[in-house]
Amino acid sequence: MPIPLRLVELLCAHVENHGVGPDGRFFRGLHGGPLSESVYDRWWKLAREKALTESQVASPLVRRPYDLRHAAASLWLNAGVPPTEVARRLGHGVAVLLRVYANCIDGGDDTMNDKIADALG
Repeated sequence: MPIPLRLVELLCAHVENHGVGPDGRFFRGLHGGPLSESVYDRWWKLAREKALTESQVASPLVRRPYDLRHAAASLWLNAGVPPTEVARRLGHGVAVLLRVYANCIDGGDDTMNDKIADALG
């Protein structure tokens, strides 16, 4: 899976600062094993509150870590990555991408209206 250089830099910095667990985990409990579900959930909620607006926190947006998959699909589609490439990276066909993930796109109304207005001349 190709990832952006900036993400590689962040992950390398994390490993340099914190190392990895004996099994290669980036994030681990006090004794090197997996984080407990309650710890993971608590940190996930705190991170979500820090990263999102108040209205986004009230929404289902990235309510669970798995929802990052939806957020990634939204980000990539909003960034103009062709749906065929987004679907390939998610391991789906375009029909599944549009049925499952396209409804997760958050914001961008002004940009879309500008594109439509430009197309109308």
